[in-house]
Amino acid sequence: MKNVLIIGSGIAGLSCAIRCAEQGVKATLISPFPSERAQSVMAAGGINAVLRDCEAGDSVHSHIEDTLRGGSFLGGKNAVTGLCTRAEEIIRYLERIGTVFSVDPSGSPSRRAFGGQSYKRTCYCGSSTGKQIVSALVMEARRYEAAGLIERRLWSCFHSALIRDGRCCGALLFDESTRRIEAVCADATVVATGGQNSVFGKTTGSTQCDGYTAGRLFMQGVELKNLEFIQYHPTTVETAQKRMLISEAVRGEGGRLFYTDSGRRVYFMEDKYGSRGNLMTRDVVSREIYAAGRDVYLDISFLEQKEIDERLPEVRELCRKYRGLDIAREPIPVAPSVHYFMGGIAVHMNHETNIRDLYAVGECASMYHGANRLGGNSLLSAIYGGWTAAEEIAGREAAVRHYDFSGLAERESAALMSRMETESRFPVMYIRDMLSETMNEKLGIVRDQPTLTDGLADIDYYLSVADKINYDPAVMPYFNYSLTGILTLSKAILTCALSRTESRGAHYRSDCPQEDDSLAYASVITYDNGAFRVRFDKEHEYES
Repeated sequence: MKNVLIIGSGIAGLSCAIRCAEQGVKATLISPFPSERAQSVMAAGGINAVLRDCEAGDSVHSHIEDTLRGGSFLGGKNAVTGLCTRAEEIIRYLERIGTVFSVDPSGSPSRRAFGGQSYKRTCYCGSSTGKQIVSALVMEARRYEAAGLIERRLWSCFHSALIRDGRCCGALLFDESTRRIEAVCADATVVATGGQNSVFGKTTGSTQCDGYTAGRLFMQGVELKNLEFIQYHPTTVETAQKRMLISEAVRGEGGRLFYTDSGRRVYFMEDKYGSRGNLMTRDVVSREIYAAGRDVYLDISFLEQKEIDERLPEVRELCRKYRGLDIAREPIPVAPSVHYFMGGIAVHMNHETNIRDLYAVGECASMYHGANRLGGNSLLSAIYGGWTAAEEIAGREAAVRHYDFSGLAERESAALMSRMETESRFPVMYIRDMLSETMNEKLGIVRDQPTLTDGLADIDYYLSVADKINYDPAVMPYFNYSLTGILTLSKAILTCALSRTESRGAHYRSDCPQEDDSLAYASVITYDNGAFRVRFDKEHEYES
């Protein structure tokens, strides 16, 4: 029986594992924590699909066009076509396995408007869609666990890929319980580790998603793509621990953005973009809030309290709990925050990387969203990407390998334990905090060449001390050994942002404010013994 190793157990990883099991391929899910703690549970607003009873005038073609246009046409057209074409199939599958969608009087999934879309096509479960989908997938996965086709390994973290002769043969994993590194071989390896939230410190996402896996794979020869495209969600509120997302569902239900001028409300998005101004794409809304240069509020209080409780209960509870606000009576103070990473590991249409038998799915992979993701497309692409990789793996002949990686695992374990005794005046978490400060200051909503160059200088300094810092015994060993990979990824992100001398989608350069047709391609970055090289993929190697 073929076996696949899946790093990450959120919606993308679960979807891939279940699809593999359905086709007789054994899947081993690797994660430090249960799926219920994955970032996927935070997805609030909904999942896009054109259903048979869609709004008059809507079509799969329209969904494809909206997705491509929203991403400034840097998304792979053929890949986006596959994504949107199978969207209804994915909704029906989710219903069948127990996802509890909000429904209209006819019993069909209710749909709301989301930014950048021509029609209402976002299906939702109140404002806890991700949580509902994770719950349904976990229950489905347990059926296959009982049958021996899915195995879970908790408290395990990715260390590095096992690559020989241009193929991935599995991975080295660090086991938190034994504090040892183990080699786990597989016919295929799938990375489903999410984005790079903790690189930026306080964001809307989980600090479990730190980008280390992408950074370490990059150092092992895996190509990365479109790293400069980082989506700022326009409506978040700050708490002591993180930025809390005010779902786009609020604006989808009619919420209005405004600031005050001499005591008068200015509905700046509507003034500039018309009646649908509040539902412009997230990059546009975030830049307009930034340009306003003052406190901005989001108002939904004109809805009846009963409507808010039915459609947005989680948002109301969040604002009450963390800000002491009743959104049925007062507006919400909002500001943009890092939210989603369109860039990541470069993959082909089958989600395989440039390394044979190594795949990436979900937010850690770059394929569908181009320069800017539409709300409601992330959950869709996580499931579709998991399915696509699983179907490719199941249909492929297993390679015959005769490698023994046990000696490598022992050497890496010994090296890690030795480095845990390193001492310096810089503890590892201090460097990580400095990194997030740099990335927030130098890679914000508006960028320019001097700021990006300063950011690169900061990262080079952090890298120069990374092997000398104090490995902090107060934190998990993973936080210690992952530092260099995270710093390397951060340098790659800044390098891509500096290389794209134009403004496109979520990447806005004040010193290059226009689009440049000569750069209307994906950026692909490679690593070779410390050298970072960026090319613009004019041949669409990863887009067809």
